[in-house]
Amino acid sequence: MTVGEVTLGTEQLGAELGERATLVQFSSAFCAPCRATRRVLGDVAELVPGVSHIEIDAEARLDLVRAVGVVRTPTVLVLDAHGREVRRAAGQPRKADVIAALGEAV
Repeated sequence: MTVGEVTLGTEQLGAELGERATLVQFSSAFCAPCRATRRVLGDVAELVPGVSHIEIDAEARLDLVRAVGVVRTPTVLVLDAHGREVRRAAGQPRKADVIAALGEAV
């Protein structure tokens, strides 16, 4: 995971940011790892209070994909409570890694 210089808000994401952190997942329709990532991030969002999970269809939001520099799916951005990117990962993450990355956001 690397850190970018991205700040996103409700208007860009189409959903409310989490109270403490937000997991933003960029997916595509025929991406098998995206489905597994959806489950992992959904589980973490349920487990950790104040964390939300937002999934974005990369094909439908090419403007946002280009703006934040997503080059493959799944890509996950971990945003702090203010929408600033604190971590980024491409590929299917492990639950333990997602929880560890949240430690930097909250």
